[in-house]
Amino acid sequence: MFVSVEPSSNAHSNNMDLACTDGVESAISKIIMKGDDTNWLPAGANRQSVRVSSYAQYNGGLFILDVDRAPWGCGVWPAFWTVGNGIWPNTGEIDIIEGVHDNEHNQVTWHTSPANFTGTIVGQSNQPNLDCRGTDNGPGCGITEWSRASYGPTFDAQGGGVFAMKWDQDGIAVWSFYRVAVPQDIVNEAPNPSQWGAPVAALEPGKCNPFQYFANHSIIFDITFCGDWAGNSYATSGCPGTCSDRLMDPSNFVNASWDINTVKVYRRQDITGTISAATRDQCVGLAATVGIAIAVAISAIFPLVLL
Repeated sequence: MFVSVEPSSNAHSNNMDLACTDGVESAISKIIMKGDDTNWLPAGANRQSVRVSSYAQYNGGLFILDVDRAPWGCGVWPAFWTVGNGIWPNTGEIDIIEGVHDNEHNQVTWHTSPANFTGTIVGQSNQPNLDCRGTDNGPGCGITEWSRASYGPTFDAQGGGVFAMKWDQDGIAVWSFYRVAVPQDIVNEAPNPSQWGAPVAALEPGKCNPFQYFANHSIIFDITFCGDWAGNSYATSGCPGTCSDRLMDPSNFVNASWDINTVKVYRRQDITGTISAATRDQCVGLAATVGIAIAVAISAIFPLVLL
């Protein structure tokens, strides 16, 4: 991996926390995280970049990212993901946004411990790998999005968009929306995934407990230069020269930037209490009339709670 990532103590001493020129900037209620796109490097040197991890850990929830720009470019490997604590990948990894070079299609990937995976996945054309078991360099079980607006230059050109990951007893699902297609309930901070249509990727529980094999996850943003994926695929990517040579010129990394509006995490709020017989009968009648479960109607009245 041809990247230099500072530990927090060094980052503070280098004023990275003050968002000067070293990776994280605050601009008009927007967070910008980027690699070094200023300094020329000698051959063989590592280019500074960023990796930001949440202190909070999560066991389920609805995670919604609103982003105007996501990193891309030859030799660039960004990701927005969650991962469990402890020895990887025993508590799982969920890659919500990931790609390399000038790709135009986002890839959603799950990684699990070898002991947590059994059976066979029936693949489709958008599944580059069918083995979710993590190894030292395991690619995980990935789904490639069909939309060209889900990653890279096309995603940035149309103003970015929103990615959502729902992790609950029903499994783990990911949606993506380019800017003009963002659901109004997300804009209104009252998200209702049941109204979003089919996710771009879903891991249904089956015999796999989504809270046992995915646990204590932190949220991470990073930008890697070269590395296992971008470095090993560079020769066949159509990018010029070699990945290590490309690192020297800072102008090659002007698009290696996260421009983030918001990251929001919602949890399901349990509702307790009683309901009158008349109101209950009305709910049952309504559910029977429109063909929906009472639980759906109640969830619309009592939305998810923002953490």
